[in-house]
Amino acid sequence: MLEYIKNFSEKLLKINNKIQIISHFDTDGITSAAILTKTLERLEKHFSTKIIKLLSKEEIVGFPEDKTIILLDLGSGSLELLSKSKNKIFIIDHHEISSLIPENITILNPHLIKFDNLCSSELTYLVSREISSENKDLAYFAILGMIGDVMEKEINKLRNSIIEESNVIIKKGLLIYPSTRPLDKSLEFSSRPFIPGITGNSKGIIELLNEAKIERIGNKYKSLIDLNDKEMKNLITAIMLRISPREISEYIGNLYLVKLFNKIEDAREVSAIINACSRMGKPEIALLLCLGNNESRKKAERIYIKYRQEIISGLRYIEKNNFIYGKDYVIINAKDNINDTLIGTLASILSFSPIYKEGTIIITMAYNNDKIKVSARIAGRMNNSINLKKLMDSITSLLGGEESGGHCHAAGCTIKIENEDKFIESIKRHLEFEVIKI
Repeated sequence: MLEYIKNFSEKLLKINNKIQIISHFDTDGITSAAILTKTLERLEKHFSTKIIKLLSKEEIVGFPEDKTIILLDLGSGSLELLSKSKNKIFIIDHHEISSLIPENITILNPHLIKFDNLCSSELTYLVSREISSENKDLAYFAILGMIGDVMEKEINKLRNSIIEESNVIIKKGLLIYPSTRPLDKSLEFSSRPFIPGITGNSKGIIELLNEAKIERIGNKYKSLIDLNDKEMKNLITAIMLRISPREISEYIGNLYLVKLFNKIEDAREVSAIINACSRMGKPEIALLLCLGNNESRKKAERIYIKYRQEIISGLRYIEKNNFIYGKDYVIINAKDNINDTLIGTLASILSFSPIYKEGTIIITMAYNNDKIKVSARIAGRMNNSINLKKLMDSITSLLGGEESGGHCHAAGCTIKIENEDKFIESIKRHLEFEVIKI
């Protein structure tokens, strides 16, 4: 893997014209962009950075012809379209690859060498570190991206080396973030785990903390990282009464604490803030936050508060409405009741919650002007034989001209609103067939 990264980095250094960085708008994409932005600044390269929600055909056609394009956390599923571009293109990505690699593309992707999966920000950091050891100060961005893509429990040798270089503080505990804020506030907005009767329920939170014998100090509760061993055990026990022991075990692990603006912060919260800015239509604020802009930090915190409120509102909408249920699948069509940029996040939250039994395929849908954003997840962590990316690819190919991408356990697509009913019927047929086949 390191030799592969070295060869990619050498080719990247040979770029002698202007560069356009184009990165995905989630936490992994934003942190990848932050790493490469800092790296190219230090190399005194001429470049610009753009954050996008989707690598559409229109986006590819619009590439500036006089620039080398570097795609981050994007591109592996669009190789056929990218092959038609006149640009020289570099890709750093970890999503599944859709076709053979065209001549105009140089790609860094773990799937090509069957290596343990690393997220895009980790790959971008390894490229940056290969370019110069001085870039080791950017390692904590890779940690934020890793957490954003929920990969922190899949520790391999290379990932562990990045963690060691990041200088993050690691503590063992309950993985409810932010671990640095008053516990009642952390529980109120807890989505991983989603705790029935607690998440979004201030009265339920007070009852839980009373059960755990955790008292206020003055007018505030302690933060998670300030709990003593007895308090932590009491809290875990109280939560276990509301979710299964198997689920609670998934949320005991390492708390990563990073230094941001001279203050110790929970890496999960920072990752969530970055993601929130993009989901609320402000990816530029997220990038500036990563690059150390103090004014952007204040704006990002305000956006995050609004984002969490919208997530809770979305979960309540889903809870109160009936959707399409089949054997081992559910189709949640929110139409225009939930923002399309939030529907994927809600699908992930539901997949980690006890609402649906393990192995349930969760399909979420939301309108975006004349299109529909679709996200697919699998509840729990079982090894389901249904590949969600292949499922999305299969359905969109039937509809013609639609866009899809993702991984085997987390995928999505964008369809025309006129194909809404066709899509739902096609999904139902495919899922019923797969269930019978299994």
